Amino acid sequence: MGLAAVPDPVFSAGMVGPGTAIDPLRGPGQAVAPIAGKIMKLHPHAYVIVGDDGRGVLVHLGIDTVQLKGEGFRLLAAEGDRVGAGQPVVAWDPAAIEAGGRSPVCPIVALDALSGALTGFAEGAVHVGDELFRWE
Repeated sequence: MGLAAVPDPVFSAGMVGPGTAIDPLRGPGQAVAPIAGKIMKLHPHAYVIVGDDGRGVLVHLGIDTVQLKGEGFRLLAAEGDRVGAGQPVVAWDPAAIEAGGRSPVCPIVALDALSGALTGFAEGAVHVGDELFRWE
């Protein structure tokens, strides 16, 4: 789904940056690295990975999940780790997030990207390893 459909005005208006969003399957699962690189920032509910080209991607697990203070999330990597694309970073349960009254939708944002720099957005169901967008 596109960022415009994210139920949070900061993400849906593109204020954090351009990108896309994933409406995850409900049930226990793992959030993975969308690109290969170094984990520059890691919180239970969100992380930033910067690739060797200097481009950073933010993955935010659910909406307003910072309020959970880590409850329901388990870190599978550490800040400073180098990860491969598709490598698990955080274990979580989107169904539990939704049962708690929050949206489990996950914005995936290209940090510091210029407007129009992203193309080729994935549509429909995506799986680990699928390209979500191209950063020109």
